[in-house]
Amino acid sequence: MGILIEVGSLIKLQRTKQNMTQGDLAKGIVSLSYLSKIENLKTEASPEIIQALCTRLGIQIDNSQNNMILEKCTEWYGMLFEANDKEEIIAKYKEIQELMDENLTENLLMFEIHKIRYYLVIGSYDKAEEKIKQLNDISGTFDNLHLYYWYKFKGNYNTVVNDEHNESMRLYKKAEEKGRQIDVSEEEIADLYYTIGVTHSKLRNTLEAIDYARKALEVFMKEYNFLRCAQCHIILGISYRRIKMYDNAIKNYNLALHLGKLNKNKVLILLAQENLGHLYTTTRESKKAITHFQAVLDDEEAHPADHLYTIASLVGLYYSVGNFEETRNTVNYGLKLLEEFGKYEEYKLYYYIIIAYDHLLKEEYKEFEKLMIHGFLPSLEKQEDYGNIAIYAELLASHFEKFHKYKDATKYYKVANFAYEQITNI
Repeated sequence: MGILIEVGSLIKLQRTKQNMTQGDLAKGIVSLSYLSKIENLKTEASPEIIQALCTRLGIQIDNSQNNMILEKCTEWYGMLFEANDKEEIIAKYKEIQELMDENLTENLLMFEIHKIRYYLVIGSYDKAEEKIKQLNDISGTFDNLHLYYWYKFKGNYNTVVNDEHNESMRLYKKAEEKGRQIDVSEEEIADLYYTIGVTHSKLRNTLEAIDYARKALEVFMKEYNFLRCAQCHIILGISYRRIKMYDNAIKNYNLALHLGKLNKNKVLILLAQENLGHLYTTTRESKKAITHFQAVLDDEEAHPADHLYTIASLVGLYYSVGNFEETRNTVNYGLKLLEEFGKYEEYKLYYYIIIAYDHLLKEEYKEFEKLMIHGFLPSLEKQEDYGNIAIYAELLASHFEKFHKYKDATKYYKVANFAYEQITNI
């Protein structure tokens, strides 16, 4: 779709961005009904009328700039990933926006659609929502290429902001369908496959997650894009762990760790270490799990949130092998971090775990039982977090068994067994 065909959409977009009414723009140039037809692509106006409308909008049509603007846009689109430098992404955005403000270019629609992704990457979620609402008015004029990114980025929005993975999957599948009808790079399609794989993983569709992660990995390997390969290996590792193919999971996590180290990518290194620790916890190989979790804790560059996750994992492991000194040290560090973070909802799980072991270490058994029965386990049940229910119901049951409270012990062993059954059924 060239600029002569979609110029009406571009004019509408520029008008709404400037908070100008149709009446403001049309006055003395065309009738309101004729402007409406131009904006909705129901007629093709003369070059003179288009020029007059653009002049009022304070922009010009300069096709000689198109290739240069496209080149800059393409470079910027390739930067829109969380792993890239945010300041560079913002600087490039501002440079392109200045060009867009002065020129009516056929690259404008694609640039505006990519703003959804841009706002998500820099964490401006309100602006992402506002941009979706703004573009929704002209989405009926999008061609298949526009629709591909429109569906993909709206899927990203639903995942990041609304945590609505089913709606994201519906949008990603529509993007996949459009992807078959357009000419985009293999790497772009591989990114969509990876995104679908991640979403399947979040929805616990394990076999589908493996299928899409493998498809993406095949392309990223051909392109020697080792960072994206590492991300695929993480998804494969999680999926294989869920279906208890532990050797395959370990292989994929170690590949991700190796590639993360090659690229000096701290995020991937820590993610691989955390997942290896989690896997060895699952297989009850406590010493190996401790080694990987401790590597995260020893990393001074790790985000405090990573440390909290690791502490929550480590305290139980140290306690289970009878290393109460390290349990105490780890709990103390966790309490210090919790004090810094405050009582945020997103850290509630870590709070319960750290406080539970704090009570056990201090032999505050009544407080421990109260926390578990009236706080921690009900919170996990509300979230249907069966993995943690299984772990902590069993911890409570073994505590009751130790003090010969067999009726209570039996009750919570049953809760743990029920949780394990739900995990198996996922």
